Amino acid sequence: MSEEKEFVPQIAMSIHAHPDDQEFTVGGTLAKWSTAGCKIISVTITSGDAGCNDPDKDGTYKPVLAQLREGEQSAANETLGIRTSIFLRYPDGELEPTIPLRKELARLIRIHKPDVVVTGDPQGVFYGSGYINHPDHRAAAQSALYATFPSAGTRLIFTDLLEAGYEPHNVKRVYIHGAEKPDTWIDISATIDTKIAALKKHVSQVGEWQEMEKVIRDWAAEDGKEHGMAYAESYKVMLLVEEQPEN
Repeated sequence: MSEEKEFVPQIAMSIHAHPDDQEFTVGGTLAKWSTAGCKIISVTITSGDAGCNDPDKDGTYKPVLAQLREGEQSAANETLGIRTSIFLRYPDGELEPTIPLRKELARLIRIHKPDVVVTGDPQGVFYGSGYINHPDHRAAAQSALYATFPSAGTRLIFTDLLEAGYEPHNVKRVYIHGAEKPDTWIDISATIDTKIAALKKHVSQVGEWQEMEKVIRDWAAEDGKEHGMAYAESYKVMLLVEEQPEN
């Protein structure tokens, strides 16, 4: 089911593995929240420096590609109305859900204090019969979830963060995209053009993909068709903090 009154956070943090992951999956939602006044922090864990299969490029191209893709992500964030872009620069294709990564994400959550964290589903492996989920996606999602709970809000987890002055913070909700059984659908009919415009900033990845816009519209139409929405993005939403109803 979807919420009768759509929730808009004051502060949201989007956590994904690669440049362009965010735009492919949740760009319409983030654009909608930004337009409504939400402050959004975009965290990209790797810089996508393995995202090239050109046989004329070798390992020396990786730092060049990393810089290029960070620039594309910053441009995409600007298109979506996101003013804070954070790049953690872990190696692309080698991401693991480690304790140091979880701690780093917990620190960022304690610093920025988001109401909502947006990330993927760490359990998603097979999508249809033609796509195996990238292991970096799963590692990023698992790290983001466990950084959100319990690490960011539990005082005596990562006591060195506490000693450094990073007080615990309890995230209210987690929006998980790519879940097998979503329960919340966000209408992105008014922002799908912005989502596509943001995705087009990733020229190194989608610049020669002629069918990209049609595919994005088809995916969003499929998500929305049973819920009275021309275009939608779907989520499994975890309610971690019970909120008091407004009087």
